Amino acid sequence: MSEETVNNEKKTYSPDELCAAVEAILFTMGDAVAISDIAKALDSTLKDIQRAAAKLSDKYASPDSGVMIRQMDDALQLSTKPEQFQNLIRIAKVPKKVTLSDSVLETLSIIAYKQPVTKAEVEQIRGVSSEYAFNKLLEYDLIRELGRKDAPGRPILFGTTQQFLRSFGVRGLEELPEMNFSQVEEFKEEAEKEVDERLGI
Repeated sequence: MSEETVNNEKKTYSPDELCAAVEAILFTMGDAVAISDIAKALDSTLKDIQRAAAKLSDKYASPDSGVMIRQMDDALQLSTKPEQFQNLIRIAKVPKKVTLSDSVLETLSIIAYKQPVTKAEVEQIRGVSSEYAFNKLLEYDLIRELGRKDAPGRPILFGTTQQFLRSFGVRGLEELPEMNFSQVEEFKEEAEKEVDERLGI
């Protein structure tokens, strides 16, 4: 049987299966989804989807459920019940443990000692692309953009943040231990290993 034939096959849903399918779609999409889009995806009628949504609403009405079905115009969304908002705020305030891989830590070290520095300059020192490491460091608020370098293309300059100082227990960059040439060579060796591992060498 060809892939095209499989994709064109129509599935007939029981009421319970349709509820499960709608629930899965709303959970996965996160945002509001048009009822017409759900009906089209499941090869069902608008009335069938409305019935499934109503059944899910009854299911979530129980006090042991923290979510609900919200209908906005002609769209459905799986959302948190208002009475759970305080719990969401509490979990958002729980400090997140950040674990840095060797490659991310090496990139951070170079930025800390060479700042302000561009991504290209860091990659020249490491000898490997550092796109992933930069994205992670920005996500963790350990580095930030400091401006543009006065050079062709006006590349972005990066430096460390106050969060970096707090995370590593130093009051200022002057408290960082001195960096030596052997450390740069170690960075290059680790970067080469990183490339070899990605290529399966």
